[in-house]
Order: sequence, then structure tokens, then C-alpha cells
Amino acid sequence: MIQLKSARELETMAAGGRILAATHQHIKPALQPGTSTLEIDAMVESYIRSHPGATPSFKGLYGFPGSACISLNEEIVHGIPSAKRILKDGDLITVDIGVYYGGFHTDSAWTYAVGKVSPEAARLMEVTEASLWAAIRETKLGNHVGDLGAACEAVVNKAGFSVVRDLVGHGVGAQMHEEPQVPNHGKPKRGPRLQVGMTIAIEPMVNAGGPATKTLADKWTIVTLDGSLSAHFEHTVAVTAEGPRVLTTLG
Repeated sequence: MIQLKSARELETMAAGGRILAATHQHIKPALQPGTSTLEIDAMVESYIRSHPGATPSFKGLYGFPGSACISLNEEIVHGIPSAKRILKDGDLITVDIGVYYGGFHTDSAWTYAVGKVSPEAARLMEVTEASLWAAIRETKLGNHVGDLGAACEAVVNKAGFSVVRDLVGHGVGAQMHEEPQVPNHGKPKRGPRLQVGMTIAIEPMVNAGGPATKTLADKWTIVTLDGSLSAHFEHTVAVTAEGPRVLTTLG
């Protein structure tokens, strides 16, 4: 069942979303060659917990060991933070963070360049972020979930990249994962209709190569089957009468 949020609940989620956005800003200076993904995870956890009442949503979720999912290069999602994973020049790093605050979760991921990345990697990030904003623009009253996926997929296909189909966005609120599922591909006017008070995590995951994926032996990390680079951008967005409201920003 889709859980609609009241205006007051949306304000609570926006407060948590500001903490989340600030966490992304806090870790950016550390995303340099020589930093381990475990160090980044520790920064995420300590910064979130420095805000009274805020905790990392992912810590222990379904048994996940970290406070953030940190994925490198061909890793799409759910990378486990590790002291052995050391950033190097040219890497892509995706940091996916959730914040639980005031009884609600917010969720946001961003892919960053470590040092100087290849032109293909830079374009992949640019296209993936553009596909996110294309979907956000369609997050308005009366549209359907399929409108979001269609908008995202159109941007990605035009660039010659591939949308990951095995993984989807989702509703978010009192639970980290709520209805509806929000695929990053689809057809307009298909799927659940958007209603005022819906809050969804829109999160295109885009591969430079083919869309196929596989899960590593750690049972968490999902990578591109062909070893190509992947990027992932995500915001938590509310449907309002005035249009989409991005909840995971500093504003």
C-alpha cells in the first residue's frame, strides 16, 4: 500500500533530508586518492549522529554492515565499506546514504569523480544526473510512475548508455523501502498514478556498457556483468500540488 504523507510529515522528512544533503557535502573533501571506503563510511556515520535524533538508515538494514553503501567503478550498488578499498586517481565512487530522523527515512546517492577521470566516466556521470532530473520533472500530480521511467530512459538511450533494469527506485517514509517500485525505464501513463503526499526515491543507475548485472560472493555488491563503469544518482522527492519537491537538498 502506498503511504501518503501529511504536510507536517513532509517537513519532518525535509529536515532529515537536509542532514543527508549536508552529509554528502561533508564527505566530499575526503574523496581523494589514498582514502579508504571504510574511512568514508566512518565519516558518514559520525556526521549523521552528530545531529540529535538522526541515525544512519542503512546501518544493520537487512544485515548491511555499513552506514553507507560505497561502490566503485563497475560496482552499481551496495558496495560494503572496507579498509582494503583504497581510492585511486580516476575512480568513480558512488556514496548512497540514508538518514532516519523524526520517524522517517530519506535516501540519496551521488557518484563522484576521484581526481581526474576519463571523458567517458565524466559523460556517464553527467548523463546519469541529467536522467535523474528528467524523472524529477515528471514527478507531478496526475502523472504515472511510468512517466518517470520513460523520461529517465530517454535521456540514457540518447547518450548510448544503458539503464539498469534489475534494480529500481522505491517509495520511502516510515520504512526505507515502501510502495511503489519506481523503475528507471517504462512507458508513459503506465503504473501507479502519482498523488499528493507520495514520497519516492528516484535513483537511476546507468551503465556505460550493457544493462546486465551480477551479485558478487559477498551477497551484497551488485556489479555490471560486462565490467563497464556505472553511475548512480538519487534524490527523495515528494509529490505536491505545486509540483515535485526534492527533500534531500540543503535548501
